[in-house]
Amino acid sequence: MEVTVWGCRGSLASPGPETVRFGGQTSCVAVQLSDGSLLILDAGTGIRPLGMAMGRDHPKRIDIFITHLHADHIEGLRFFDPIWDPAVELNVWGPPSPIRGLRSRIAPFFAPPFFPVHLRNIPSHPEFRDTPTTAWRIGSADVTAHLVKHPGPTVGYRVEENGQALAYLPDHEPALGSDLSEVEPEWISGFALAQGAAVLLHDAQYTEAEYDDRVGWGHSSTEDAVTFARRAGSRRLVLFHHDPLHTDEQLEGVLARANELSASGPGEVELAREGMTFEL
Repeated sequence: MEVTVWGCRGSLASPGPETVRFGGQTSCVAVQLSDGSLLILDAGTGIRPLGMAMGRDHPKRIDIFITHLHADHIEGLRFFDPIWDPAVELNVWGPPSPIRGLRSRIAPFFAPPFFPVHLRNIPSHPEFRDTPTTAWRIGSADVTAHLVKHPGPTVGYRVEENGQALAYLPDHEPALGSDLSEVEPEWISGFALAQGAAVLLHDAQYTEAEYDDRVGWGHSSTEDAVTFARRAGSRRLVLFHHDPLHTDEQLEGVLARANELSASGPGEVELAREGMTFEL
């Protein structure tokens, strides 16, 4: 599979001269499978340039996997060009809720006063589906979704093809209420998704000092991201969901700290940036 990052900023899009190297678009990652299937992880503002780059050659079936319904993960869906094409089969997957289905929870974002076009009038007539409780097949890959620690119903994803796995946990606070260095693996949120993954895209929104004042907000510190990746045996950690207030220079400092912490694993640590690609 080929993985491309189209947005890796957290909470709020933050374009500008101080974020130009790592990017200001919010969460969106495209996964091109070996059979040609296209999977899109989250629909933050990064999905808009992804749709524009496709032009008229976009696939006739697209599966979008939403981790949760905070605005920075769905705000680009309305501006994703293929949803306006009636010939597209568009499936939107997202976390289940015991109260309302995914469609009814997203529909207000496609209606006044937030948007001029009602969801029922979108030409592609997207299907909204709750993620299953067990792995399911999309194209040539197996997809797994598990609930993870973050305010509101939130899932992380694992996409596995030909024995290689991508784990995607952009909003995740596994250290909440536990010591990640000592707790048993079965009690670590998201562990099964990240276990042995070739690439782990993981929340690292806060520095350790910032996290002390933001416990319970649903995000990880640099230290917790590295510890989680090491415990899960992920081979390559990509720090994701950059804080909107962090400049490129500050993010370099985050990476330096992560490299200090990763002496005993994971094998490779880097910062997510718009346009970066991985071949798995």
